[in-house]
Amino acid sequence: MTTSLITGATAGIGAAFARRLASDGHALILVARDEKRLDEYASELRRRYGVAVEVLAADLTDEAGIAAVEARLADRVDVLVNNAGFGNRGTFLDAPMADELAMLKLHCEAVLRLTGAAAGAMRERGRGFVINVASVAAFMPRGTYSASKSWVVRFTEGVAAELAGSGVRFMALCPGFVRTEFHERAGMNAGNVPDWAWLDADKVVAAALRDLARGKTVSVPDIRYKTAVTLARHLPSRVFSGVSTKAGRKYDPKN
Repeated sequence: MTTSLITGATAGIGAAFARRLASDGHALILVARDEKRLDEYASELRRRYGVAVEVLAADLTDEAGIAAVEARLADRVDVLVNNAGFGNRGTFLDAPMADELAMLKLHCEAVLRLTGAAAGAMRERGRGFVINVASVAAFMPRGTYSASKSWVVRFTEGVAAELAGSGVRFMALCPGFVRTEFHERAGMNAGNVPDWAWLDADKVVAAALRDLARGKTVSVPDIRYKTAVTLARHLPSRVFSGVSTKAGRKYDPKN
C-alpha cells in the first residue's frame, strides 16, 4: 500500500491532500502541532475512507519536531507533502525577528531536511514523490514570506534536476489565495480579496496531482494565477513591489 506523509495536515491544503490521497487508497501519516485535532481528523479519515492513518504531533519550527519527522521518513514513505507554513502580519519590520526566524526554519530548513530524509530512502527504492507547497508569492517581492517560498521553488527545481532518472519526482506547488485558516491564524484581514481571486483547496490539490502526473516541476493552479506569475516573471520587480507591500498590510497569499 502507498503511504503518504503530509505536514500541516489538519487544515487547508494539507487537509485537502489528506482527503484526496485517502480517497485514492493511500495510508496516511498526518503531521501537525495539535495532537487532539490530529486524532480527530485521523478518526474521520479512517471512518470515511477505510485507510490506515497514523498521527505524529510535531512542531516543525522546533529542532525536536523536525528530527521526529525525519526519523519517521527513514521508514517506508512513498509520498511526502511538505505543506506546513504560516505568514506574519504586516511588513518586515512589523514582525518580531523571532517570528521571521521561525518562518525560515519551517519554510526552508524543515523542507530541506524532510525532503532529504524522504528522497534518500525513495532513491534506494527507485520511486517516490515529493510535493513542496510554495506560493505565487514566490514570484513577487514580499519580504521574508516571499523569499522563503522562492527558496522552496528553486530548491525543488534543483533537486528535481539533480535526481532526474532516479525514479524520485519533485514538484513545487504554487497556489494563490485559498480559502483556509491561514489568514485568520496570522491575524490578517482578507476582506479586501475579491471573490474571484479565491481558490478551493480540493481543486488546488486536484490540479497539483494532475500536474505531478504530467511531470511538471512547478505547478501553478488556475489560469488566473498562471497569468499573474507570467507577468511577475517578465515585468520589473518594482511594479509588483509597491502593490504587494500595500496589500501585505491587509492580507498575504496562502502558502
